[in-house]
Amino acid sequence: MVEKNARVGVLMGGLSTERDISMKSGKAVSAALRARGWDVVDIDVGRDLPARLVESGVQAAWIALHGRFGEDGCVQGLLEVMGIPYTGCGVRASAVAMDKIATKRAVQPFSEVRMAGDAVVTTMGTAPFLPCVVKPAVGGSTIGIALARTEDEYATALQEALELDPYVLVEEYIEGEEITVAVLGGEALPVVRIVPQSGFFDFEAKYTEGLTEYEVPGDITAAAAESASRAAIAAYKALDCAGLCRADFIVPPDGSAPVFLEINTIPGMTATSLSPMAAGASGIGFEELVERILLSAHHMISVQD
Repeated sequence: MVEKNARVGVLMGGLSTERDISMKSGKAVSAALRARGWDVVDIDVGRDLPARLVESGVQAAWIALHGRFGEDGCVQGLLEVMGIPYTGCGVRASAVAMDKIATKRAVQPFSEVRMAGDAVVTTMGTAPFLPCVVKPAVGGSTIGIALARTEDEYATALQEALELDPYVLVEEYIEGEEITVAVLGGEALPVVRIVPQSGFFDFEAKYTEGLTEYEVPGDITAAAAESASRAAIAAYKALDCAGLCRADFIVPPDGSAPVFLEINTIPGMTATSLSPMAAGASGIGFEELVERILLSAHHMISVQD
């Protein structure tokens, strides 16, 4: 339990391709905590993070980092060594969930996704099936994700993904409704339905105002919503997640069970992000959500002095 008089470091920015998005999340989080009366210091994370934490007298860390070195277990491990409680998942859950291939292996009982083996390393070949979705194995914010309908589109998508990560996940494209389910402390929040104008939720659709509509609760069948919520909680528990996470799904048009895509252990945290949107629909305001996540800060590893 984090005491109210504790100094809270909000970790943001970082070294990944998602730095700009992380800064937005971090600034929103720190403003919310200050509004609730917390002693907050903003920390733009670099390689000098250990010294910054000591100099700032940080007693608990609210991790608002996205991508490599922040969402993948690296910072979590550092905070464990330094004995600083932190928000979100522990080292193992963060590392596994950050790797889309490792995540598929871990939650395969809840996912029926046709994959081209486990990964494409550096070989440029023909598409194993079309249409397909090409994704860097590690990364978020839909950076590097592309839909390929032709061999030429596949070759381009694969090359661009390999520039971001040496391992690339290739999945069969499933048409249907894209939804997301946030899980807070093991409880599912209302389903959000994502409706991009282009029909594919890529980086442009996600971050360009007006190109995507969001519905909460999502306009899907009660059965699909219940199935996705159960699967999101199952994935959360299978990976031993903590705090707030968000699982993404596709609901096929034939009404079959939603297909699991991935789980995000540090989802976007501005007032208009998907997880706060879902929390708001269940009566949890943004400031309250941010504070509840802070109060769940923990050590995952017990160390004997």
